[in-house]
Amino acid sequence: MRKRIILLAAGHACVDVYQGAVAALVPLFVAERAYTYAAASGVVLAASLLSSVAQPVFGALTDRWAMPWLLPVSTLLSGVGMALSGLSGNYLLTLVFVAVSGIGVAAYHPESARVAREASAGSHTAMALFSTGGNVGFALAPLLVAAVSAVGGLRVTPLLLVPALAGTAMALPVLRALAGGARAGAPAAAGRDDAASFVRLTLAVVCRSIAFIGLSTFISLYAQQRLDGSAAAGTAALFVLYLGGVGGSVLGGAAASRWGRVAVSRWSYAVTVLSIAGVVWVPGPAIYLFVALTSAGLYVPFSLQVTLGQDYLPTRVGTASGITLGLTVSIGGLASPVLGRLADATSLRTALAPLVVLPALSWLLFRTLRDPETPTVRRRPARRPIRT
Repeated sequence: MRKRIILLAAGHACVDVYQGAVAALVPLFVAERAYTYAAASGVVLAASLLSSVAQPVFGALTDRWAMPWLLPVSTLLSGVGMALSGLSGNYLLTLVFVAVSGIGVAAYHPESARVAREASAGSHTAMALFSTGGNVGFALAPLLVAAVSAVGGLRVTPLLLVPALAGTAMALPVLRALAGGARAGAPAAAGRDDAASFVRLTLAVVCRSIAFIGLSTFISLYAQQRLDGSAAAGTAALFVLYLGGVGGSVLGGAAASRWGRVAVSRWSYAVTVLSIAGVVWVPGPAIYLFVALTSAGLYVPFSLQVTLGQDYLPTRVGTASGITLGLTVSIGGLASPVLGRLADATSLRTALAPLVVLPALSWLLFRTLRDPETPTVRRRPARRPIRT
C-alpha cells in the first residue's frame, strides 16, 4: 500500500507541475511575444478554467467506469500540451495547446484520487501524502520554467515534457498492481450520500480557493510595495506561500488522525483569519511570517476536504474528488480579476483586505459539519474498465 501511495504522490507532483507552469510561463509570453496583460490572462484562463470545469465531468465518468489507464494517458497529455505551447507564435494555437494540457490535468485528478483512496484504505496520512505530491509539483513549477528560460526561452518548452514522461513511467507499476487485484474485486464504499453536507463543504472550499488564489496573484507585488521594492522580495513571499503547502498537507493528515478532520480544518481556518490580517496590516519583514502561517492554515485542510467530500458522497467518489479538487479552483481564478479591478481603483492593501473574511466563512461552514467515520468497505465485482 505504501509503495503505491508514494508512486501516486510522485505522479501527482509530475502532473501538477503543469498547473503551476502556466502562470510561470506568462512573463516569457509577455517578454518574447509582447502579449498584453489581458492576452496573458487569457492563457491562464484557458488552462485553469477548462481544467477545473472538466474535472467533475471526469469524476462522474470514473464513478461509472473504472479508468485507471487515465493515469498515464492524462499525465502524458498534460505534458504534451505544455511542451507545445511555446513553439507556435500564433495566439489561438497557444490557447489550444495550453487547454489540451488543462484537459490532461482534469482527467488525472478524479481517477487518481479514487485510486489513492482505495490504496490508502481510509488513512488520512496516506491521502495527505498523495495531496502533498501535487503541492510539491506546483511549487517546483517556477523553478522548472526558470531553468527552461535560462536554456533558451519559449523555443525549448519541449523540455517541459520530462516530468510527464517520468509521471507516466511511475503510473505503470500502479496499473499492474490494480490489474493484479482486479480478480478479487474492487472495493466499494457502503453508505448513503449526504448531499447537504457536501454542498456546505464545497462552499467552504470555494472560500478557501478565493483566498489562496487572490493571495498568490498579488502577494508578490504587495511584498515589493511593503519592503524594499525589489523583485526578490516579491519572489520570496510567493515561494513562502507555495512552500507552506508541502508541510501543511502532511501536518493536516497527522493531526486529523488524532483530533478529526472537521475539528482540525475549523481551527486551521480560525488561525488563517488572523494570519491574513497580519499579511495585510502588520508592517515590515514580519509579512513573511504571516504568509507562512497563512499558507499552513490554508493547506492543512486541503487533503482533509478531499476525503470529507468522498465520505459525504461515498457512492460518487469520483464526482466528489473532481469537485473538491477541480471545480472550486475555477471560482478562485474568476475572483482574481475582481480583486485586480479593486486594486486599480484603490490600492493593493484595500483589495487584499476582504480576503480576511473568506476563511472566517469557511470556519462558520465547518461548524455546521460533522466528521463522519470513513465508510465501511465491502467487496463487489470489479467494474468493467473502458478499453482503449
